[in-house]
Amino acid sequence: MRFFDRIKFDGLRSRDWVIYKYPKEDIRLGSTLIVNEGQIALFVKNGQVCDAFSSGSYVLSTNNLPIIGSLLNLVYNGKTPFTAEIYYINLTNKLDLYWGTSHPIQLIDPKYFVKLRIRAFGQMALRIDNYMLFFSELIGSMTSDEIVQYEKVQEYFRGLLITHIKTELANKIIREKISALEISTELANLSQSMKDIVQEKFRQYGFSLLSFHIKSINFPDEDFEEINKILTSRARFEIMGDDRYTTERTFNVYEDVANNQNNVTSTVLHNNLSANTFNEIFTSVQQHLQPLKNMNTQGVVCPSCNFKNNNNANFCANCGKNFRNSTCSCGTTLDPSARFCHNCGAKAN
Repeated sequence: MRFFDRIKFDGLRSRDWVIYKYPKEDIRLGSTLIVNEGQIALFVKNGQVCDAFSSGSYVLSTNNLPIIGSLLNLVYNGKTPFTAEIYYINLTNKLDLYWGTSHPIQLIDPKYFVKLRIRAFGQMALRIDNYMLFFSELIGSMTSDEIVQYEKVQEYFRGLLITHIKTELANKIIREKISALEISTELANLSQSMKDIVQEKFRQYGFSLLSFHIKSINFPDEDFEEINKILTSRARFEIMGDDRYTTERTFNVYEDVANNQNNVTSTVLHNNLSANTFNEIFTSVQQHLQPLKNMNTQGVVCPSCNFKNNNNANFCANCGKNFRNSTCSCGTTLDPSARFCHNCGAKAN
């Protein structure tokens, strides 16, 4: 059986690792253990963490392995081999961990009352502060001869992280009535608020959340178009004033009904408007159109032949009857259809 006199792990160049299990378990006293800066080495026996070594170089003996020595009753100054698992844990800061909501957060904009599908993306930084707690929580998911990278940590926490981010983001937007158009100015406040909540979850697994940032919050263009329509209508309302805007909207509705009364659009519009609402709109439109109707329907009716002439006609276009007022010898103005003066009784000319 071969024994190893030098135990060391140099890490990965990318430093993208969390925990590394030394591949061999046959250890003997006198072997040299090397722990690099930013690492800690744990000796584990029967699933129990027995001894821990911070950065430095160590010659293994019963002096620096007191717990394992007591468990195995090792011979002092001997070379008796023993079995144990050795784990290296990365204690350095990991600054480039990215997160994002894979599915949109659906909520109603508190200012424009439009349904939005919001996505959020950001970055965070972690460090293992309580390696004993971290190891006890993670060891059950490990397999032999495995390097656990931060990608696996992200997968492990993704569900927990995204759930809390979605909940807190939705609550803050609704509670503080932050509109989608204003949310970019609130990224710093939102980031801090969510860090306060999320960091407690990481602390339960031995991590320290060094930073948490929301880099962007966005939503589809079609959702923005709905808000843009509202803003356009609001701008027209401000420019035109209440009465003119209401009048224009009334004419638009009436015109839609008139132009589509024989197709599906008219049916849908009729079905979606209550009877009272539609009657109110119709009455209002009728009032606005009445002067136009009167202009088209009124005219001068000839008293002789009943021919309907234009409003400004002086003579009947059918029989030549004079429509102009005449004056009696007594000075009284007579109606064109009068045959006698109503003042003196004289016959009209």
